[in-house]
Amino acid sequence: MKYLLGILLLFTSVTDPVTKIAKSNKLKKQASEAYNEGNFELAISSYQQLLDSLEVDDDKARLNLANAAYIMSYGGDNMGLLSGISSGETMVEDTAALNAISGELKFFDIADANYKRVKDSNNKLLASMAHNQLGVISYKMGEQSPDEKESFTQSALGNFKKALLSNPQNDQARYNYELLKKLIREQEEQEQDQKDQNKDQEKKDDKDQKDQEKKDQDKKDQEKKDQEKQDQEKKDQQEQENQEQKKDDEEGKENEEQKEGEQKEDPLEKLKEKLKEMNIPLEKAQMILEAMKNNETQYVQQKKRKAKQRKDNSKPDW
Repeated sequence: MKYLLGILLLFTSVTDPVTKIAKSNKLKKQASEAYNEGNFELAISSYQQLLDSLEVDDDKARLNLANAAYIMSYGGDNMGLLSGISSGETMVEDTAALNAISGELKFFDIADANYKRVKDSNNKLLASMAHNQLGVISYKMGEQSPDEKESFTQSALGNFKKALLSNPQNDQARYNYELLKKLIREQEEQEQDQKDQNKDQEKKDDKDQKDQEKKDQDKKDQEKKDQEKQDQEKKDQQEQENQEQKKDDEEGKENEEQKEGEQKEDPLEKLKEKLKEMNIPLEKAQMILEAMKNNETQYVQQKKRKAKQRKDNSKPDW
């Protein structure tokens, strides 16, 4: 009986409007004080009891819960702004650094989930702040995940734009939107410059290759010309040697023929020419020639006759 009574009293304390309001106010005050004092874990716990356990519908309290969880995940410096991120100071390159920046994953999940609920709030000011914070988170995620950076960057830009549409006076969202647009533009310019440099380098490499190929071809052509010149010079030299040899052969032949002609020339005729040069009368010259001719004939006949007679050894030589 006492057990049933205790349960009834507990149920009554929870469902009783007066009791619920009193407890809600107490939790709100506790959470607010903890938040202002920097005790964010206590603030998170108090806001969760208020919003989840007591099911209080308070978008402002939910935004504070998300902010407290965000600070536990990323730290509170320049919350809501991209300053410090654009310089790459918070860029993460390994898992250990990512864990160090993000803190406990549960706080990140709390922040992300509650910002997403507040962004659909009827209160445009609160919705604008939630969209802005979601944009900051998306950008940070892009810095921590290079492979998905472009997707996260576009998500961040979209959230900043929605924050401005909900509240055009949101200076943080405007600053983030303009800064991110500038960063995107600079990134595109850098990529274009890199493409242009690569293209220029490709053109230079292609030109260098063509120049080298031309040099190689010119060298081959020159070597071919030099070889052809050498071959022609050898050919000309050989032809000249052949002509000189032919000329020498012809001159040698002429000399031999001349010698043979001189040998075949009649001695009497030569003598006749000599006598003529000595101004001896023609009749007297003929007489001398006839006499010499008769003597030569007689000498030849005697020589033949002696050659036919055998020597008689029995007779003396005289």
